[in-house]
Amino acid sequence: MSWFESLILGLVQGLTEFLPVSSSAHLRLTAAFSGWEDPGAAFTAITQIGTEAAVLIYFRKDIGRILSAWTRSLTDKEMRRDQDARTGWLVVVGSIPIGVLGVTLKDQIEGPFRDLRLTAAMLIGMGIVLGVADRLAARAESGGRHRVAAPRKELSDLNVRDGLIYGLCQALALIPGVSRSGATISGGLFMGYRREAAARYSFLLAVPAVLASGLFELKDAADGGHVSWGPTLFATVIAFVTGYAVIAWFMKFISTKSFMPFVWYRIVLGIVVIALVSAGVVSPDAGESVGGK
Repeated sequence: MSWFESLILGLVQGLTEFLPVSSSAHLRLTAAFSGWEDPGAAFTAITQIGTEAAVLIYFRKDIGRILSAWTRSLTDKEMRRDQDARTGWLVVVGSIPIGVLGVTLKDQIEGPFRDLRLTAAMLIGMGIVLGVADRLAARAESGGRHRVAAPRKELSDLNVRDGLIYGLCQALALIPGVSRSGATISGGLFMGYRREAAARYSFLLAVPAVLASGLFELKDAADGGHVSWGPTLFATVIAFVTGYAVIAWFMKFISTKSFMPFVWYRIVLGIVVIALVSAGVVSPDAGESVGGK
């Protein structure tokens, strides 16, 4: 991997990690459209450490409170009633599905799941799911002539059942094209959470899973020596800087806007990918570039 490739891929990772458009799909598509080799699951996992570092800094006050309360709740039963401690435990519960499936499906994640035909299908399918969730949430919030607006849930309403559902939604993001934030935010909207609450928990829930995945790939890459360390670390730094800016923008955006621009973008991109693959312009297989080279 060249330094230019790492710059572009780092920017793509940072720009798309927190938006409901799938960063893994965009890394795969950027490489395919540029005629580069597929950066692979290891590159994706390692550069995600950069974007999760952005989460740690942006939500540092929330994360600090949650970690402090959760740690004290390990020995103090009374602390387990504290909202921050409960949130910490529910992040642990929500991380179980992706942890189990990530290890179980490792070979599929690095191979068949990276097929561009599957990526395109997930872009379109999850785009439609996000659109339906967004419309239902907007309708519930605004009410109408014959119905009263329904109050939406906050993070304080989170329970074990909802935490597990969030976790299962997050696990879907093991397939490129799904989008970690898109799946978890959609799940949150269907369960009745406000957009901001769903997005905030989505970002918090991603921290342990992404850091664990990145550290696992770091160890595996160090043992196998199949990663270009200089360009990969450079891309990770670029992803961190870009990702921080995107989080700040996205949290403000969703407080007043709907997710429909992202829905239409996903659908159009998925259709374009299917058309290019069908025309033989882009190879659907991981590791092959434009024209099947």
